[in-house]
Amino acid sequence: MDYLIGLLKIRVRRGTNLVVRDTVSSDPYVVITMGEQKMKTRVVKKNCNPVWNEELTLSIKDPNVPIILTVYDKDTFSDDDKMGDAEIDIKPYIECMKMGLENLPTGTKVDRVQPNRTNCLSDESCIIWDSGKMFQDMSLRLRNVDRGEVEIQIQWIDLPGHKRYA
Repeated sequence: MDYLIGLLKIRVRRGTNLVVRDTVSSDPYVVITMGEQKMKTRVVKKNCNPVWNEELTLSIKDPNVPIILTVYDKDTFSDDDKMGDAEIDIKPYIECMKMGLENLPTGTKVDRVQPNRTNCLSDESCIIWDSGKMFQDMSLRLRNVDRGEVEIQIQWIDLPGHKRYA
């Protein structure tokens, strides 16, 4: 099946302790890819602890297609340098969506996802019901690099006329 099941809003909050790729700093930006989709944040100049606070939205057709977050350093005269990547695992979040939860008190922790070898979490990630919507905050440890983390928040957006993800 190749039809749209919903949208995933990803708020790219900030990066922490990102690696230096220029002389003393980096000009980082984030690219999120899923299959053919590719979106990116703005560049934050000369900052290894950038705050983007930007929302990117993916169209989800198959939740098994990996969502990859990659941090790059913007370079003027050469190819942009890679500063690490992480996979965003939405399966625990989707499992919570399938529970069909409604009328929960705001702030209810629906689930906690622990860091393990198969995800890129650097810390426990809570899936929270808040004001009729489900959110998951994640702190992702970047792979293929010495250090660095990126904080994001995901939220499902139901499409009009579609019933909740099931």
